[in-house]
This record gives sequence, structure tokens and C-alpha cells, in this order.
Amino acid sequence: MGWLDFEGKAFLVMGVANKKSIAWTIAQLLEQSGAHVIYSVRSEKRLESLKVLLKNREVYVCDVEKLEDIQQLAESIQQKHSQINGFVHSIAFGNYSEGFKPFHETKRTDFLQATTISCFSLVEVANALKHLLVRDASVVTIGISSQVTAPAYGYMSPIKAALESVVRFLAKSFSKDSEVRFNCVKAGPLKTSASAGIPGYIDNYLYAEKMTLRKRAITTQEVANAALFLLSNLSSGINGQGIIVNAGMDFNYFDEELVQPN
Repeated sequence: MGWLDFEGKAFLVMGVANKKSIAWTIAQLLEQSGAHVIYSVRSEKRLESLKVLLKNREVYVCDVEKLEDIQQLAESIQQKHSQINGFVHSIAFGNYSEGFKPFHETKRTDFLQATTISCFSLVEVANALKHLLVRDASVVTIGISSQVTAPAYGYMSPIKAALESVVRFLAKSFSKDSEVRFNCVKAGPLKTSASAGIPGYIDNYLYAEKMTLRKRAITTQEVANAALFLLSNLSSGINGQGIIVNAGMDFNYFDEELVQPN
């Protein structure tokens, strides 16, 4: 994929959990296109579990709940790279250890922790890496395709809405002295290890699949393809946007298959 012009460029990819991760799929596409990928994982335990997958690659540990980790990540990258061409923020966490609860019963500690990790970390990482980003760098984060009120998704839906808003404000803020672009891939429901931990997710996933125009769920590869485009200079005119990748499910509410009684 030389036409994407990634040869010799360097990107940070945050959030690889396993080989089913969106982050891993994006990283693989970048590497196949000639880019150098810098990996960031959340803990030493996670790094140990990824030892085989990330063998011989540049990897750092960064727990985004800790500002000192983010600052150390930037310093570590700077020791090897004078500049990078962008980064991928594919990080989300929600504490569902107590199972489903109505939204109004959400614990403050859970909401704030999820916001710090899933949303505000994008601001802190962008700030820490700003001096390393080339003038026309591209930053991509992963959101959700519609602001649904699915009980099983709980408080993560408003947090993802905040993430998309943060993308717009970062795009505006960075425009004062650079052309760094910030965009969000708004993905439909996916089969990932992270989603497996959400109570009732599978039922929602199967229902969402019926809502797609093609009657086939979105794949991780399709989401990664969109992210790759946004990381490339081919998307130079796109900034502060949320790109929906969900096979049309967000406007197919009245699909005949769903409306007709069984």
C-alpha cells in the first residue's frame, strides 16, 4: 500500500490488548505499509501477555491514569525519535464488575475513572507528544457510531460522546500553531475482547447486525481501514470529524426484518 505514503514514517499505537484488538489491526496495516510502529500498552502484566505478539518491536508501558506515565512515554519516544507522524488512541475502560446498573446509579468513581482513561487521556497524550508531532501529523481515536442509550453500554456512551467533542476541541486548539489533525472513527458494534466484558453485549451485537443494510456486522478490519485512511495524507482535508463505520445501521431503524412481527 505504497500509495498511502507511510514509508519511513513513525506512529504511536496505544491500546493493543491482543490480536483481536482494533489497535493491533491498525498497527499491522501501518507496518505492512512501511511505517515504523511504536506500541504502548497499559501495564507490565499486559506487556508480558503480549511478549510473543510484540516480539522485536518498540514497546512502552503507559498507564494513562497516571500523568507521570504519559510524560515518561513522551520522553522515552523522544530518546529514539526526533519526530513522529501521529498516533492512534484506542483506549477505553469501564468498570462493570458489579454488572448492569441503571445509569442514574452510576458511581462517581467509576464514571470519573472511565472518563480519565477513555476520554481525557487523549488530551493528556496529545499535550505530552505535541513537540514530537510533525506539523501535519494525524491523530485518530476510536469512538462509537451512534449515541445510543443501550442500558448494557451504560455510562460509556456519554463518555464516548465526550471523546468525540474532545476531538473537535483538540483540532481547534492545535490549529493555532500547526496543521495536526484529530479525527474519530465511530465504529459500530464489534467482536473484541473488550466488548466481551460488557454485560448483555452479545444480544446487542446480534441486534445491531440485523440493523445494518447488508445484514452483516462491521469487522475490526473495516474499522482499521478507516483509521489507516485518516492517518494518511489522503485525508488531509478531514479534521475534527467523526467518521461513521457501521454499514448504515444508524439510519435503518425501520428495517422490514425488525419491524415485522415474528
